Amino acid sequence: MSVSPASSLAGTPLTGRRILVVEDEYFLADDIGNALRKLGAEIAGPVGHIEDAVAMLHNGGVLDAAVLDVNIRIQMIFPIARELRARDVPFVFTTGYEKISIEPEFQDVPLWEKPIDIVAMARNLAGLVGDRRA
Repeated sequence: MSVSPASSLAGTPLTGRRILVVEDEYFLADDIGNALRKLGAEIAGPVGHIEDAVAMLHNGGVLDAAVLDVNIRIQMIFPIARELRARDVPFVFTTGYEKISIEPEFQDVPLWEKPIDIVAMARNLAGLVGDRRA
């Protein structure tokens, strides 16, 4: 089956965008990274430790968006989320927990419960990034 040029462009809404992936489940992190790459993104990470996520924020260059697992090796991701929000960087959460585990200040952030539909989540994130294009 051939792909038309128009559908090729429609399939790469994250071209030129750098996305941070913070996920401590290796195979899920890999699947998320691959789905985002198919949409044209450059992946920062994935990282599976809060300390590595902090390093990416401070030393990793510009980030256009992020996918954040709510619980990384028993640490909550909210300090990273706060810093991304302060920088006006859009993000989504992934979690195996209920929505009640999300702090009230982040109730507006899209939440993808595991097992997640990775393609739908990636497209949701692309929409958030696309909304910020000039």
